[in-house]
Amino acid sequence: MMQNGKGTILYVEDNPENRMLIRRVLLAEGYTLMEADTAGQALDLLQTNQPNLILMDINMPDMDGYTLTAQIKSIPDFEQIPIIALTANVMRGDREKTLQAGCDGYIQKPVDIDLLSLEIEKFLARRPNA
Repeated sequence: MMQNGKGTILYVEDNPENRMLIRRVLLAEGYTLMEADTAGQALDLLQTNQPNLILMDINMPDMDGYTLTAQIKSIPDFEQIPIIALTANVMRGDREKTLQAGCDGYIQKPVDIDLLSLEIEKFLARRPNA
């Protein structure tokens, strides 16, 4: 079992209200949380940290979540980290585009907190070192 509770999650999201909501939920559930409000900040955090899971906003100002996901998945140390997209993009084809970019899961906004918790637990349960 991991020493830091249930695991460490990197949440990449430029909207402060969304970050506050997800932060409250994840901390209450015992996760360690790292937050980035830009793609650049997320990449900086990944230079010194290895989260167990990444929650990825798709619509961000500096680089979209599709591009950032593809960049993260191209780094050998991070290709196994599950990335769950959190997105308001719910048009036909958006889920497929998200999965093609390398995301392992997809949750639409507004986020259903119960679904979010279930998805996170599902992906973390698959870890070989869990």
